[in-house]
Amino acid sequence: MSNDTPLVQIDLTPEYKRNLQELSKKYRKIRLDTQPIIEQLQGGNFTGNRLTGMGEEYVIVKVRVKNSDIQKGKSAGYRLIYQIESQASVLLLTIYSKSEREDISPNEIRSILAEFDSDR
Repeated sequence: MSNDTPLVQIDLTPEYKRNLQELSKKYRKIRLDTQPIIEQLQGGNFTGNRLTGMGEEYVIVKVRVKNSDIQKGKSAGYRLIYQIESQASVLLLTIYSKSEREDISPNEIRSILAEFDSDR
């Protein structure tokens, strides 16, 4: 097995794709900023903090990502929300700018998951 083969499959929800598209209009470097996180996830390094309020059935994680288009550090950067489906599969749920939005509720996350599951 070659070392450059991703160990973890990364999937994207329509919500993640929409948000990334919208944010990329305002923040040109968003794809460069998120790439290191995606590479960590592909390597099996599940970084970030597990969200509470989702029950035991879902492992939902929020990771802070620096926005290099603004000079304020990670605290004012992006929040990338993902689900660990298994040790070999991660689902990127959504991404938002902390400067535009304070937080995301468990109900919103469930809604994103329901939309994705209905599209499968």
